[in-house]
Amino acid sequence: MQEKGSISIHTENIFPIIKKFLYSDHEIFLRELVSNAVDATQKLKSLGQLGEFKGELGELKVKVSVDKDARTITISDRGLGMTAEEIKKYINQIAFSGATEFVEKYKEKDAAAKDQIIGQFGLGFYSAFMVAKEVEIFSKSYKDDTEGAHWVCDGSTEFSLETTAKADRGTDVVLHVAEDSDEFLEAARLKGILNKYCKFLPIEIEFEGTVINQTAPIWTKQPSELTDEDYTKFYQELYPFSEPPLFWIHLNVDYPFNLTGILYFPKVKDELQFQRNKIQLYSRQVFITDEVKDVVPEFLMLLHGVIDSPDIPLNVSRSFLQADAAVRKINTYITKKVADKLAELYRKDRAGYEQKWSDIGLFVKYGMLSDDKFYEKAKDFALVQNVAGKLFTLPEYQEFVQANQKDKSEQTVVLYTTDAEAQHGFVQAAQDRGYDVLELNGPLDSHFIGQLEQKLEKTTFKRVDADTIGKLIEKEESTESVLSDDDKTKLQDVYKAAISNEQMHVQVEALSPQDAPVIITLPEFMRRMKDMQRAGGGGGMQMFGSLPDSYTVSVNANHPIAQRVLQAEGEAGSKLARQAFDLALLAQGMLKGEALTAFVKRSADLLAAE
Repeated sequence: MQEKGSISIHTENIFPIIKKFLYSDHEIFLRELVSNAVDATQKLKSLGQLGEFKGELGELKVKVSVDKDARTITISDRGLGMTAEEIKKYINQIAFSGATEFVEKYKEKDAAAKDQIIGQFGLGFYSAFMVAKEVEIFSKSYKDDTEGAHWVCDGSTEFSLETTAKADRGTDVVLHVAEDSDEFLEAARLKGILNKYCKFLPIEIEFEGTVINQTAPIWTKQPSELTDEDYTKFYQELYPFSEPPLFWIHLNVDYPFNLTGILYFPKVKDELQFQRNKIQLYSRQVFITDEVKDVVPEFLMLLHGVIDSPDIPLNVSRSFLQADAAVRKINTYITKKVADKLAELYRKDRAGYEQKWSDIGLFVKYGMLSDDKFYEKAKDFALVQNVAGKLFTLPEYQEFVQANQKDKSEQTVVLYTTDAEAQHGFVQAAQDRGYDVLELNGPLDSHFIGQLEQKLEKTTFKRVDADTIGKLIEKEESTESVLSDDDKTKLQDVYKAAISNEQMHVQVEALSPQDAPVIITLPEFMRRMKDMQRAGGGGGMQMFGSLPDSYTVSVNANHPIAQRVLQAEGEAGSKLARQAFDLALLAQGMLKGEALTAFVKRSADLLAAE
């Protein structure tokens, strides 16, 4: 007997709404239909385990097939199946009443409407109409003495439902593909979709005679069951052309939320190559998205791997995550697990951890800058490296330098270089005084320095070329000048006239005779302000244009050249002063073009005159 009916719906046709609004990505129809088939199969298995189904389970596969000539795609399962009454209830009434509710809310422009969980509306099945002009269901319940049912709908609110002869339990969903969806009649296209969304479903999925999925991926197993080889092999399956990971974290928690997964630490080099969207989000082994920014903290977006949680709420099309309390708890949990793993690696194998530091240092600093809770944990395993290549934790380094590198106001001064080769002369001057110099040359280090100055008590950071070494760490005692005040003034005037540059501020200092005759520095404050401006910060300074260069030219009063400049007659003193200044420019890599040519010629003249 055939029954015809009209689905009770109090608004315009639901299907254009589904097609245009709910599912912008049409390919997910296959994910939804295969997921439904898997659910029905798993429910039957559960009933069998509970003793409520006593029949033979037999082969429990979901089969997907395509008939290009007939223009059909069929998804078949041997799961629970449905009676005609159940089809009327689950396919017609529940799904459409949910759909009506959704559309009514949507029409009222209620933003929250689109944030409901898909299962609440039962709309997954209706994604079929994105690609099909007609959908048929052939189904037979697992219950004894039930007849098969055949449901047909063309995407309008009309349907037909009749009994049919069906030999086996389960459901076949047949899609008659619309003319504008020919791409989905190509076997390669369907295989690509199945590989993307269904690769790890817990029931075997067969397409064209081949099982395309792993039903028990390693994140569903206990860590005790797995070897290192299992983890690295799985990583290669996820990222076939990547270098092996450094290490990994196996997530497995069932309270206060359900979460499983494996997060891998890839090698993160010193460039900011933030390889985002490498973590895949699953819900009960169904791939959802690789946009996990709400679930995973920003700095952990550098990790790779898989997260699986049925507790992460999605909008109706499963396309977007919704940031709610559960997501925030998961976010916090993942951050803690990562910090705990790093702390464990550091504690158990300091040498091995140090070897990995060049690959994970950027990641750790990014985390410390992004998340205060992570900073509190990471401050004990974050490392800094000095120019000699020795690595220290932050507390270790403070202890290492505080005795020798305290200035007269009891501030510990941490000296650092951003380019040990280019700033070699300044590094050498610091080391000659017995000071230590850190290498802080990474892309985040300018921000990291600022954070450490805020967090570490009575500690300041100065780049080695920010001033003469005596002023970088000012002590109570100071070097006496061999020049009188009048000679110092005269020397300053000679240099000012020889340099004749408003950006160069000349001062005469009593430095060690072994120091250079002239030292050019860019004050720490000025350089940081310029760095901020280049990075787009600097607050209100933007309205004044870019900051002009402003260098300090320290003339060493105790260097023998100072006496020669003072004693020279006429242009000879100016020429000598300019030569000493150009040497300082050359040491900083600042002597170029015409000035460099003049320097070379002047050097030749001076050599010839000797």
